[in-house]
Amino acid sequence: MTLDVIIPIYNEENTLEEVIEKVLASPLHPTIIAVDDGSSDGTREILERYDGNERVRVASHELNRGKGAAVRTGISLATGDVVLVQDADLEYDPGDFGAILVLFEDADIEVVYGSRRLDSSNPICSSMFLLGGTTLTWFTNLLYGTGITDEPTCYKAFRRELLQSLPLRCSRFEFCPEVTAIVARRGIRIREVPISYSPRSRAEGKKIGLRDWFEAVYTLLRYRFLPARALASRSAIKDD
Repeated sequence: MTLDVIIPIYNEENTLEEVIEKVLASPLHPTIIAVDDGSSDGTREILERYDGNERVRVASHELNRGKGAAVRTGISLATGDVVLVQDADLEYDPGDFGAILVLFEDADIEVVYGSRRLDSSNPICSSMFLLGGTTLTWFTNLLYGTGITDEPTCYKAFRRELLQSLPLRCSRFEFCPEVTAIVARRGIRIREVPISYSPRSRAEGKKIGLRDWFEAVYTLLRYRFLPARALASRSAIKDD
């Protein structure tokens, strides 16, 4: 079973190289799809160091388009059996890949999320971020009956054929609620495994904010009431 790891990147020069090295060190031998989303720092120079490494594929956006757009670019380039999203900071540990990937040995499992909430030893970044994640998870379970514990987790893994079939149109951080909503509307069960988490603060570079919470709630509500036929193909959902 092969694993592709999509890393959307926007101005993460302080942590990017360490993240890439940790992913490359995984015993699962994943392929990295690094997508530079119009960074203005030293991201490009860091990625150039991996030129010629057959396990690191690089794509770039000339202008910053948002995390969701970068993830979608990565999805279009994926060829592995399973695709997972990895942030370019150090909040998530690639050492957890194995616990996620092993569930895909069951042919009936198509989606696995790494849950920060299932490991009670994980620290909390702030009460605001905890409240935001908890309420989004609650809304997701209320609207879709998913029964999950951590909807906005970064570690979302999918069988590639499924992920490439989803009509995603996200540009920013709404990738998480959008992909969750479409999967749930298709009747696909989301499995979870506990993962470790080392949160960073806004002062340390965390980019998500209150606007993204409202956008996530809107996305969850919008997809809950879309006609089922609109979720059947990648071209079915039109931009507003």
